[in-house]
Formats: sequence, structure tokens, C-alpha cells
Amino acid sequence: MKHALRRLRTVAIALSAGTLGLSLLSVPAAEAHSVQPLAPHSERAPESEQFSAEGVTTVGELRTTTGSLSYAQDGGTQIIRHPGASYVKVHFSSLRLAHGDYVTVSSPDGRESYRYDRYLNRATGADYTTDGQPGFWAMSVEGDTAVVTLHSSRASRSSAATIDRFWRGYDRTEITQHNFTTQSVCSTDARRDVVCYQTSHPNEYARGRAVARLLISGGGMCTTWRVGNTNRMLTNKHCFSTQSAVSGSEMQFNYQCATCGGSNPGAGTKVSGATLYKVSSGGSNQLDYTLYSVNNFANIQSFGTLYLATTATTTGTRNYVPGHGDGNPKRLSIFEDTQNGANCTVKNANYNTWNISYSCDTSGGNSGSPVLNASHRVIALHHLGGCPSNQGAKAHLIYNEIASLIDNG
Repeated sequence: MKHALRRLRTVAIALSAGTLGLSLLSVPAAEAHSVQPLAPHSERAPESEQFSAEGVTTVGELRTTTGSLSYAQDGGTQIIRHPGASYVKVHFSSLRLAHGDYVTVSSPDGRESYRYDRYLNRATGADYTTDGQPGFWAMSVEGDTAVVTLHSSRASRSSAATIDRFWRGYDRTEITQHNFTTQSVCSTDARRDVVCYQTSHPNEYARGRAVARLLISGGGMCTTWRVGNTNRMLTNKHCFSTQSAVSGSEMQFNYQCATCGGSNPGAGTKVSGATLYKVSSGGSNQLDYTLYSVNNFANIQSFGTLYLATTATTTGTRNYVPGHGDGNPKRLSIFEDTQNGANCTVKNANYNTWNISYSCDTSGGNSGSPVLNASHRVIALHHLGGCPSNQGAKAHLIYNEIASLIDNG
């Protein structure tokens, strides 16, 4: 980290007999991650508070804990760690900061760092999410450790912040255990990291930059993407459909591997949900869309945008799908079964009133992905799996309903 840590008051978290142990210890910075778990402890939150939504990939577990930052010399830093976690998202039940003081939530190497002051001003600090209860959620930090630091020159022993909960991301094995997945990989899985196509399919690679991973209320995962030239995003209604869920969610752009097959994604750029604009009527087998905006829109404009097709597609049209299946770093589905083999194509452009079908490979977490044609227009919004008929809601029908709310180029 960029900030020198004199003494650490550490919350170290590790699994033990179904309960996580916590330690509040003063240790040198170099020893912070080797602290053995001691009481007091944290526990899995009640089942009613865990994330659950039909058709959405569950990717995390909510834990309750007790922790605080104080102005005392040994109280200015806490480490929230869950060995093996894919991310940590910390909740502050309260901030009691003096003017000019602030708290950061960072990764151990400092590559991710989010700043919060007493005013929670997104213009001068960092993004955050809310859930309708007192306090706020810091943006998630990739990996199994979040370093929470109080920045102040005050000499006092008063309390500055209280941490009462956190989400910890499941690992790959846990995601499989906690999710029932309809078979949507048709024959051989031909998806590859988007960077694998940077040279061979530069246009598909470029359009995929507008696609983001959607962390829903701390514990669920879908895919989302920019639509049109203004601050608008699309995903599935079954991913979220209320203002409170939009406010509680993160959109993570540029979450993709740096090398083909490298399993080395960076944290990318994260923003939070802002305003819910429109939700489709009907069930998840119909148009199934949610249109919304994000905070700090300027931070994601460089990733580009996508445009909806305004007329119906046809059977046999080439298509491709960028997205975050199973919450993984972004992949592209371009070929049916083998690289440089048959291209993905629309199998039935009129599968039913609302949907087209295709056998391009998808999986849980791909919900909300754009389905694009060779002209790189979105022809469908992916939302239903099941080989050989993965389905996407017809984009031109969605356009007809939201045209007045977007600038479609």
C-alpha cells in the first residue's frame, strides 16, 4: 500500500467449524496476513439475508461481524480477510469522521482503493452501494483481503467507524455447489477469453469492452452493458428490477484476463447503479429487460457502447455473445464448437413471440449479455439457457419500448 502502516489492529478471518474467527491484534504490517483466528468471531448471516434470485448466479456469502476504527494510535487499520475468497465487500454501519478525515478500503497491494469521507461525496471520493439499512457498502475489492484504513492526524481515542457485515465471494467450486445450471454449453465449450480475439477479431473484441460484470446486492452475478450514447445500461429484469436493487449493485467494466487463458484478470473499473428507468412487463420468458443508469458515468465512457437493432433479425444470421458466464472474466462466444470452425448463427429468428434462439455457448452469469450480429448491432438480450435453444429477447421489440429513453445512434 502507499500509506505507511505503523501498527495494525487486524480483523483476520478464517474458516473454522462453520464459523469464522476474528482477531483484533496489534501487529507489524508484514505479519498482518499470518494472524491466527481468535475470538470474537463472525458468523454466516441468516438465510433470509443471503442472496437468492431465480435465474441469477449466486456468487457470495453474507457474514456478520463486529469491528471498528478509532483515532487511537493502534486502531486506525483493520484487515478483513477470508482465505480463498474471490472478493470482499465491506459494510459500514456508521462513519463518525471529522472534516478532512477519510477512510479507504483497499486491496493489500493498493491497486484497488476506494475513499470515503463523512459526506460520501462521489465527486470527490469513491463509489458505494446501499441496501436501505443504516450505513453503506464500500465497493468490493478483488481477492480475499480488504484493508480498511482511517486517515487522520487527530489525537483522540474516539470511535471513527463501525464495520458490521461483509460479503465474501465464493471460489469456483462453491459457485458450482450453490447453483443449478441449465445446460447451455452446446457440445464443446468454444468460449475463450476476450483477449484471445484481440488480433483475429478486433471488432468483436472492441464491442465487448462495453460489456460489464454485474454484482447484484453483494451476492449475485449477471452481465450488463452500455446501450446508446447516453448514461444508460441494460440487463435482464430477472437480474434486478427495483430501484433498491439498482442502488445496491456494482457494474465492473474491463474485468477480463490480460493474456489468453491466463486466469489473470485485473480489477477493472467499478461503478454503482444510479437510477432505474424502465422494466419490462411479463415474465422472464418474455422481453425480460431492465434499463438503468450508473454513477460516475465519465469513468466508463472510454469503454464504448452498443446499439440495438431496430428491425427483426433472420434465421442463419451470424451472431456472437460477450459476457461473464458463471461470474468469470469476460469471454466471447464466437464459434459453435471449435475455434475457427462454424460460426454461431441464429437458429430460429422467431422462436416465439419474444425470443430468437441460438446455440452459441453461455452459462449462468451470462444473463443480460448482448447477442450481436456481424454488423455489431445487438439483435437480442440473452436470458434463457438450454441446448440447442439458448434464447435472447428480440432487441427490436425492446427498442420499440425504450426508444424515447435512449440515444441509439
